[in-house]
Amino acid sequence: MEAKLLIRVRNLSIILQDVDITLSEQEFDDKRNNSLLDIAKSCRSVLEDLENALSRYSELSFKQTTINQRAKRVWKRLTWEPNGICDIRSRVTSNIVSLNAFNQNLANKNVAKLLSKQGDQNRREILDWLTPIDYSSQQADFISRRQPGTGRWLLSSPEYERWVKYKKRTLFCPGIPGAGKTILASIVVDHLSSRFQNDSTVCIVCLYCNFRQQSEQNAIDLKLSLVKQLAEGLSPFPNAVKELFDRHESEKTRPSEDEVLSILRKIASDHSKIFIIVDALDECQASNHCRTKLLSCIFNLQDQQNVNILVTSRHLPDIEEIFAKCPKLEICASRDDVRRYLESRMDELPPFVLRSPEIRSEIISTISEAADGMFLLAQIYFGFLDDKTSAKAIKAALKEFKRNGDLDKDNRMRTLTNAYGQTMERINGQKQGHKNLAMQVLLWITCAKRPLAPLELQYALAVEIGEKELDEDNFPEIEQMVSVCAGLVTIDRGTNIIRLVHYTAQEYFEKMQSQWFPEAQLIITKVCVTYLSFPRFAVAHYEKDDDFGATEDFTLDWKLESVPLYHYAATNWGYHAYGIPVCQEVISFLKNRAQIAAASRVALEGGRVYRRPAAGEVRIYLKKVTGLHLAAYFGLEDSVRHIMGEYGLDEDDSRGQTPSSWAAENGCEAIVRLLLEAGAGIESKSRTRGQTPYP
Repeated sequence: MEAKLLIRVRNLSIILQDVDITLSEQEFDDKRNNSLLDIAKSCRSVLEDLENALSRYSELSFKQTTINQRAKRVWKRLTWEPNGICDIRSRVTSNIVSLNAFNQNLANKNVAKLLSKQGDQNRREILDWLTPIDYSSQQADFISRRQPGTGRWLLSSPEYERWVKYKKRTLFCPGIPGAGKTILASIVVDHLSSRFQNDSTVCIVCLYCNFRQQSEQNAIDLKLSLVKQLAEGLSPFPNAVKELFDRHESEKTRPSEDEVLSILRKIASDHSKIFIIVDALDECQASNHCRTKLLSCIFNLQDQQNVNILVTSRHLPDIEEIFAKCPKLEICASRDDVRRYLESRMDELPPFVLRSPEIRSEIISTISEAADGMFLLAQIYFGFLDDKTSAKAIKAALKEFKRNGDLDKDNRMRTLTNAYGQTMERINGQKQGHKNLAMQVLLWITCAKRPLAPLELQYALAVEIGEKELDEDNFPEIEQMVSVCAGLVTIDRGTNIIRLVHYTAQEYFEKMQSQWFPEAQLIITKVCVTYLSFPRFAVAHYEKDDDFGATEDFTLDWKLESVPLYHYAATNWGYHAYGIPVCQEVISFLKNRAQIAAASRVALEGGRVYRRPAAGEVRIYLKKVTGLHLAAYFGLEDSVRHIMGEYGLDEDDSRGQTPSSWAAENGCEAIVRLLLEAGAGIESKSRTRGQTPYP
């Protein structure tokens, strides 16, 4: 009896230790906590009873020798063993069973949680593979900029209410530049998400087109964004998307348009209703029929499924013709919305304005009227007032706004152009340091070949021509980079880019580039090649022979976060250098074999960078590319002329391409002729592509 009881007590002890470890590692909900507390209470009770029983039993010492003592011992044993020990043993066993059941249930829950987490990771991997663009984060950023109460006129309009209520409806929402179309589109997405939040069969899909992201927003990627948004809300995750991923990921290929359309049709049928909101269709590239293909895709979906479509756009004839037979709702900044916006920002003006209800009222009424439906213009006008030091100065500015509105009533773009010009006058009127920083920020944002992240721009502005490394004390603050630009620059939190406040500002600066940034391409080129020429970016090692060949790949590992400008500089320096006079910084870079070896892989491989996830590093693999290859690739004729003597004219890279075959492939006939005249072989060609200087 005692031996069996000891075994059970030992088992109970082991299980209680397991529970202690579990308690230290996990948190439970109230239900599990209460269950465990009940079991613990029962365990304490049985152990206390056992302890008391053993205490009494210890009185039966074999040192007792009298008859009375022996009788007492026998009597205690008889009362303890048949009744007490059986009951306690049963209770110990019962607690063991309860604890085992609790642990087993917990283990099952943990396994389920682990499987769920793994499933979520697999789902996220597939969704990111479809497209890295996350429109939900952009939606969150746009809706956060909304002033409370704005956009009610749209949500309560009969056109919108009919669009939401009925099936297979299309609503076209054109508007003037700066009318706030994107914010209103985000209001629609937010309203639909709230209205149908309890109906998992309804899906809301949004596409925010952006003229600065046209390379990413091609036809197939936009369709993949539709697939991504339709699939991520489905449970279980659609097998068709998993199979698409498995089929292409192993081969490192991308889906065809037919495959994408087929997947779209399959997963669209899993929803009872789909709302598709396309913002700024006019900013979707018309080249390569991207815009046409996107519209054809969503209209085909609408024909087959219960799909409602809402599109915002500028007034472009070809787009308006497509939607000519659809219900139309004009987008404009309503007076009420503008007033709400201005009222919310009054505390940003000087104290004397806050103390004068009359001045505040005049500001709101004048700007609301002068903006004439352009939310952007109201923002710019309001920004003109923050440096005014008297009521007279405020009133003079308001008088100017009113005059601009009266003169340009029928030419809103001219009004915006004038407003941008006045903003540049304000920027030039700042202290020299602030002015210089603003002009650098605007130069880079306007003339960069793709949108930049704030950190990339910080690094670009920190580079000093002629220096061999970055000075940590030379980095401008992001907040100051924005503030010195007088409202022309904003940070898009959804995409993590720093950009101009509106595409009309981009159009203005491109038109006025010769006035504001006459040496932009030269400045950016020098910054890029200076950065690429830093000694830290030299290849770590290479095996050199007479032809500067290599039997092994060059390798160089960098912490990803430590080289934020490298990717942009390596892939775009040559495009900035094209068409401008050659500079010494470029020549020095092209003659530097070690830096060329590192930069060439990124440039010639289309900007692909290979990461080692475990270490969080970038590894660049490279072979045998020279400065002459790069100069020919980018079409830099003057640079080729300056460095021809540094390299063999017929050297081939690891792909088997020579400088002249790179030039021929990219249509640089002048460079091909230059190299041939200098002695390059006319039969020189790429071993991998068979491309000769002349077909």
